[in-house]
Amino acid sequence: MTSLRTVRTVAGRAIALLVAGLVVVILGLTVVVPKIGGATAYTVLTGSMRPELPPGTVVVMRPTAPEKIRVGDVVTYQINSGSPTVATHRVKAVTIAGDGERRFVTQGDANQAPDPNPVRPVQVRGVLWYKIPYVGYPSHTVNGDIRKLVVGGAVLVLSGYAAFSFGGALRDRLRTRRDQDAASRTVAAVDNEPVLTGADS
Repeated sequence: MTSLRTVRTVAGRAIALLVAGLVVVILGLTVVVPKIGGATAYTVLTGSMRPELPPGTVVVMRPTAPEKIRVGDVVTYQINSGSPTVATHRVKAVTIAGDGERRFVTQGDANQAPDPNPVRPVQVRGVLWYKIPYVGYPSHTVNGDIRKLVVGGAVLVLSGYAAFSFGGALRDRLRTRRDQDAASRTVAAVDNEPVLTGADS
């Protein structure tokens, strides 16, 4: 009969592998895929884009030529040209300035009015490629360096635990196989022993 300890061990291994797999998927979507696609991941910190992009949502923004940006696109842009501070809002209108350059009128979905200043193409960091809900919540409480350390540490710990679990399962399987082989050899030896009978007098 399967012991409670064995059930707990198997369940613990399954949970660890599930969490490790989830971490790998999240890292792939927020780090690897954006890097391969030339995109950048940002975390939504305010409620201006509710309900589609609530706080804590990671948005991956891909660079897009200004002439391909359309009304309805969600863009991340520098609030002031050259500034690291950005906002992620929806394009409500596209206009042409006197110098022939495009301007984008933006507005948060939850805001009552458009943003005060039209956005120039040079300010646009990208157009929404895809979003990942909830995974950006740590950004509210920790800075980038600490977040990298926490994520890196979690990956190492979970990967180590997964490797340990796989190793333990492999050892158990080999031990069981050895025991079964030993038992089979013992049975075979018993079956092959000669049967002694007494001689008739």
